[in-house]
Amino acid sequence: MRKWHSLCAAPSQQDIISPMSEQTLEPMQESHPSPKKKFRPNFKKFFLGLLALIILIALGGLGGYQSAIQTRVDTEATAISQQVTEQYALALVDMASGNYGLARQRLEFIIENNPSFPEAQQKLAEVMVMSSIPTATVTPTITPTIDLSGVEEIFQRAKQYIDIKDWPNALANLDSLRRKDASYRAAEVDGMYYFALRNYGYDLIVKEGNLEGGMYQLALAERLGPLDSSANGLREGARLYILGASFWDLDWKNTVFYFSQLYPAWPQLWDGTMTASERFRVASIRYGDELFGQDEWCAASEQYKNAQTLGNLDPVTEKNAYHAYLQCNGPIETLPPTP
Repeated sequence: MRKWHSLCAAPSQQDIISPMSEQTLEPMQESHPSPKKKFRPNFKKFFLGLLALIILIALGGLGGYQSAIQTRVDTEATAISQQVTEQYALALVDMASGNYGLARQRLEFIIENNPSFPEAQQKLAEVMVMSSIPTATVTPTITPTIDLSGVEEIFQRAKQYIDIKDWPNALANLDSLRRKDASYRAAEVDGMYYFALRNYGYDLIVKEGNLEGGMYQLALAERLGPLDSSANGLREGARLYILGASFWDLDWKNTVFYFSQLYPAWPQLWDGTMTASERFRVASIRYGDELFGQDEWCAASEQYKNAQTLGNLDPVTEKNAYHAYLQCNGPIETLPPTP
């Protein structure tokens, strides 16, 4: 009975939990979420990164600024160098024309911007000496015997010299007329002066190659009236010739530059020694030789071509021209003969 009673006794609460229930409860206990950690931003790292970024941007901007400054400085130096060279050539023209005041200003500008410019100091000293010497009165090459008996006779004689295009004698008689009576036919005499000075300057440049003397006569004519396009163009051509010739044997690049502008319009313009076209041809050869020595084949070949358009090359130059052409363009391909 006691054994049966124990078997029939009501099961306790702990005994009635099935294995399935135990398995179900165990996962539920394990899935309980753990407490989350609070996010704390690292401001120190953030500010360090921001500071590094600002420094990089500042360094990049500083590098670009310094590069821009250097580029501007180089550009200004190149412009000043070219301006100084042109001012020196113009100073030589002014010295040849007797404009010592303007020549002195140009030379002082050169020395101020480039104290080591070749011969600038020497030329300035020459200008200062020449400007202190009293200017002598320019007399014509042929001084005629002038009859001062009457202003009308002198006037008629000046007209006769103008008719036969004897400009020096015409100007000498006009000077004599003005000294005798400055008011005699003033307007007509001014016209004769202009005509004689203009044509005398033109002939000096074209026929005699006296560029400085011709420019001087044309400048005197311009005081009485504006020059016509032909005379003004010739004067500018003479100025360009003197400017280009001032670089002769010193700077072939600039020599070629100025005579390349001059010779198409005034190929026969000369200074008593060489025409503009001949100077361009010779300068092109010399500049080509200079480029050839620097292994600048294409540039040298171009200069030799410019020279060949105006004349033949000597054997040595022709050999250099052929070699430069091959180096620039490669060997000349030859087609096989047609069967």
